[in-house]
Amino acid sequence: MACCVCIEQGKIGVVETCGKFDKMAEPGCHFLCCCCGQGRAGELSLRIQQLDVAVETKTMDNVFVTLVVSVQYQVGGPKEQRYDAFYKLTDSKAQIRAYIFDVVRSSVPKIILDDVFTQKETIAVSVRNELAKSMSEFGYVIIQALVTDIAPDAKVKAAMNDINAAQRARIAAQDKAEAEKIMVVKSAEADAEAKYLAGTGIARQRQAIVNGLRESVMHFKETVDEVSSKDVLSMMMMTQYFDAMRDIGTNAKGSSIFVPHTPGAVADVQNQITMGFMAGGAATQSMQR
Repeated sequence: MACCVCIEQGKIGVVETCGKFDKMAEPGCHFLCCCCGQGRAGELSLRIQQLDVAVETKTMDNVFVTLVVSVQYQVGGPKEQRYDAFYKLTDSKAQIRAYIFDVVRSSVPKIILDDVFTQKETIAVSVRNELAKSMSEFGYVIIQALVTDIAPDAKVKAAMNDINAAQRARIAAQDKAEAEKIMVVKSAEADAEAKYLAGTGIARQRQAIVNGLRESVMHFKETVDEVSSKDVLSMMMMTQYFDAMRDIGTNAKGSSIFVPHTPGAVADVQNQITMGFMAGGAATQSMQR
C-alpha cells in the first residue's frame, strides 16, 4: 500500500519510517509506503518569518518603557540544519522570544531614557548577534533584528512633551525680547537723529533771519541818512508784528487769540522781539567764532 503526500512550495516535509527520521521531502508529490511504517512527521517552512516581541523594561533613570523588537529568521539550507530545526526545538518562537527578553533587559537598564531612542540600533545589533550565535545551534539563521517601537509610559511621554514645549517657549520669549529691544533702540536712535536735525534746522533758520535783518538794516542806512540802526530795526519789527496780526485775522480756521494792543503793549512787544533777535545774533556770532 502506498499513500500520496504533497508538499507545498516554500516548505519541506520530514519523512519518518517507523518513528525514525528517514529523509527530507522537497516540494512536490511524494509516494510513501504506509505498510512499512513510512509517513510524514511534519513540515518546516523555508520562508523568511518575522516575530514581533514587546518587551517591558526600565531604564537607568528608573523609567519603564516598552520596546517592540522585530526579528526576521528562517530555517537553514543544509540538511543538517533542517534536521536540527525540526528535532532540537519544540517551539522556536518561544526560544527566540526568550533570548530577546534576555538581551533587552540586560542592555536597556544600563542607559537613560533619552539615550534609548538614539541607541536603538545598538540594541538591535546586540539582539541580532546574540540570536545568531544561539539559534545557529538549532538550525535557524537570523537575518535581521530591528527595534521598531519605543513607547514610554503615557505620563512620561506627556512630561517629555511639556519639557520640550517649555524649552521652545523660552527660546521664543528670548527672541521676542531681543526683537523688541532692537525696535526700541532703533526708535530711540531715529528720535535722537530727528531731534538733532530739527535743532540744526531751527538754528539755521534763526541765523538766516538774523542775517536778513542785518542786511536790511545796512541797506536802509545806506539809502536814508540820519537814521540809526535801532530805528530801522524797530520799524521792521513793528511791520512784521502788524503783518502777523493781519494773517491771524484773515485766517478763518485760526483760533481766537487775545493780544494786548495798547501803544504801551505794542512797545513792550517790540522790545521783547528786539532783545530776542539781538540775543540770537550774539549767539550766532559766538558759534561762528
